[in-house]
Amino acid sequence: MFKRFVLSLTCAAALAGCAGDSSQSWVEIGSQRYQVEIAKTREERQRGMMFRDEMALDHGMVFLHETEAPQAYWMKNTRIPLDILYFDAQRRLVTQQRDVPPCSAGDSCPPYPSEAPAKYVLELNAGQAAKLKLENGDELKFGPGID
Repeated sequence: MFKRFVLSLTCAAALAGCAGDSSQSWVEIGSQRYQVEIAKTREERQRGMMFRDEMALDHGMVFLHETEAPQAYWMKNTRIPLDILYFDAQRRLVTQQRDVPPCSAGDSCPPYPSEAPAKYVLELNAGQAAKLKLENGDELKFGPGID
């Protein structure tokens, strides 16, 4: 009985913390809003979407770099296909790597580079860029708290 009570309290606390969380980060591209995780440290950027088996269609991950420079991402240990979208310092889409397949080849996974300097990278489920009919030059909008 006591274990069940503690488990119920733990679950209730977890749900309460998530349900009213107004600090959820989001970005908007092509009039579609995505809830995002933010990867701003080197370690967070390196781990990225590794070892995940799924991601909700309205979710993604945004990577923040300190400077605008050529970027290259890879799919090492990534289990789901992704669209990798590169944006410049003005948050304009400069490169689209669409439908990038998962890679389990470790350090032999190929890179997917930006064709122009980028400061921000957005990873979405594969097919989202096509669905939104994204074109280079489209603007990425940030929700509050993302810089």
